[in-house]
Amino acid sequence: MIEPNPKADLLRYLQDARDALVWKLDGLSEYDIRRPLTRTGTNLLGLVKHVAGVELGYFGDTFGRPFFDEEPPPWWYTEDAEPNSDMWAAAGESREDIVGLYHQAWEHSNATITALALDSIGRVPWWPEERREVTLHHILVRVISDTQRHAGHADIVRELIDGSVGYLKDSDSMPQGDEAWWESHRRRLERVAREAGDG
Repeated sequence: MIEPNPKADLLRYLQDARDALVWKLDGLSEYDIRRPLTRTGTNLLGLVKHVAGVELGYFGDTFGRPFFDEEPPPWWYTEDAEPNSDMWAAAGESREDIVGLYHQAWEHSNATITALALDSIGRVPWWPEERREVTLHHILVRVISDTQRHAGHADIVRELIDGSVGYLKDSDSMPQGDEAWWESHRRRLERVAREAGDG
């Protein structure tokens, strides 16, 4: 019989989302990982930077385990930070800097998750007072949800850049089809959409 291990299950799904997000940078130029491909500027490296900050805040500050010993970086979530500055990388912030920070965030988060029970209580300093008290379980579910959401954004952004698709490098989870099949499929969907719109 398989023994349930809720913490290990949650951590596995979090790691899957982390890996998927970072993989979307593979093989792209510095320009392509920074390209704003939506009206709001969504870009691959910015998504990684944002999620690193999310983990450091929720698994660090919330449980009295801050990551930054001294001053946090200027984009960190403070009143003085430029709005949305966690969603893009400045020219002086390299891919290695941002991905390295994200890997450090994983280690810091994993240490918190390992050290605490799922029912351990933390306080989210930036939430309204009446909702600040949370459990580690709640924060794990929230961060998994947020990371998976942004990994989905990255899926679309990466496909817009060079057509690459799939969940993970060795598990693309896509139906098999060559370029001609996908083009035919897309044309069919366009036709169905127009028919529905006219109907």
